[in-house]
Amino acid sequence: MAKTMEEQLKELKIVPVVKLERVEYALPLAKALTDGGIPAAEITFRTSCAQQAIREIAEHFPTMLVGAGTVLTTEQADAAIQAGAKFIVSPGLDVSVVRFCQKKSVPVLPGCVTASEVQQAIALGLTVLKFFPAEQAGGLKTIKALSAPFPQIQWMPTGGIHLDNLKDYLAFPKIIACGGSYLAKDEDMKAGSWDKITEVCRRTVRLIAGEIQNR
Repeated sequence: MAKTMEEQLKELKIVPVVKLERVEYALPLAKALTDGGIPAAEITFRTSCAQQAIREIAEHFPTMLVGAGTVLTTEQADAAIQAGAKFIVSPGLDVSVVRFCQKKSVPVLPGCVTASEVQQAIALGLTVLKFFPAEQAGGLKTIKALSAPFPQIQWMPTGGIHLDNLKDYLAFPKIIACGGSYLAKDEDMKAGSWDKITEVCRRTVRLIAGEIQNR
């Protein structure tokens, strides 16, 4: 039986958040991430090639957990799903986007940082939420505070997550995984430094496994 997105997130514990400037980067990036032990990517809809990049990865790396991030409209959600996105992530809570994804039976993680937003998400039937921007919105302290009245919610914090604070976030049991843009930096992709991306992924995997300590 295929694993659910939630089960995959629990195993991975980290999802690379990627802004691809060129569709030509899609496949070497997917290989670099997979070789590094993190077969997942949240491709943000902040560039014109996002849909095609998702399609390329979905076709050539079918077992990879590829999704779309920064999804602001139902039109973007539809484009991402048609391209093969296995999950949708939004920076905020948009009811129309959530309901659209639910209708399509595609997992959606809207960003929530206030009690009112969490309550609205629960009313929509959601149990896994994005917490964004994590560090700027109070980080782990805020997540712990929100988890007290909402123990049924699991979180994927994104924004300001890096090797120095990743383990702190993951130590809290209500955090299912973290989103990290540090895994695939713009300058490394532009320079074709795919080995560097692979090495950062491998270091992250070792850190999560407890084989190495924070830098």
